Amino acid sequence: MTRAFVFVVLVSSIGGCATTGSTLGSGVGDKFLEHPPYYAGATPLPADTTRIGHFPIGYQRGATQQPMFEPSGAANTPIAALLAEMNAFLDSLGVSTRIASTPSTGTPPDVRFSCETPQAGLEAECAMGDGAIGRDDIVMKLAVGRPSADWTTAAAAAMESAGVGAAVLITLEIGQYRLRGRGLLGAKEVQLGSGYVISVPWLTSLETPVSVLQLTGARIGRDGRASRIGAEGLLARRTSLPISAVGGQALIRDEEVDQLRSARRNDLQGNPHVWRVALRQLVRELTGR
Repeated sequence: MTRAFVFVVLVSSIGGCATTGSTLGSGVGDKFLEHPPYYAGATPLPADTTRIGHFPIGYQRGATQQPMFEPSGAANTPIAALLAEMNAFLDSLGVSTRIASTPSTGTPPDVRFSCETPQAGLEAECAMGDGAIGRDDIVMKLAVGRPSADWTTAAAAAMESAGVGAAVLITLEIGQYRLRGRGLLGAKEVQLGSGYVISVPWLTSLETPVSVLQLTGARIGRDGRASRIGAEGLLARRTSLPISAVGGQALIRDEEVDQLRSARRNDLQGNPHVWRVALRQLVRELTGR
């Protein structure tokens, strides 16, 4: 698979007009980040007494590439099983009120977090910052698109019915993350999220971004505007040198998603599940609780 079309959806959807999907007037300005934590917008204060709700976590297939290249979220798939486990855990946290369902009409706020690629030619490599020298200037873009008016109206009604003034909207999706070299011996790593860095084999291309299964989220008001957004990576699928040499990129498969469901953070006390740590951190950042 070449990267000639992988970023078409992302590049075409980050326009400057104030229409649905545009980041203009979405509530949080675009932010370019080199290192985690990957968050933008107002920091919720501990004294905030607003009652907060949460919509069920959904899966956005095809966030940064053609849907056919990403795992299916249909019933009885690893993605569906992971979503069920995540939603049960989110409900159990007790920091927000579950809203029965996410509006099915219109376009919801779309939090995007991915390595930027040059628009001209849609090259396989991550874009460099202006006047950059060296890979340390490669950044990733965190942004949120405006919801449509009909989605906002439906979401406001759902929030009012649940008795909440704000709500957290979290999505499971695939983004493109940059690789980093570490040390003098050529070690390589992916900074997936808050306090979570994984090493990748030495024979991994630094020139091609890696596919990362991630959680993105936004705290929104009844007007549909976001006040805080963020992302936490869960797993990365490395691209080997031979594949990247011909313009290809390794894809995340059902097998990796299934393995993620039981993967543990051995660097943390109690060896909690990778996805539980990421989801808890995202909720904490978006709610301040």
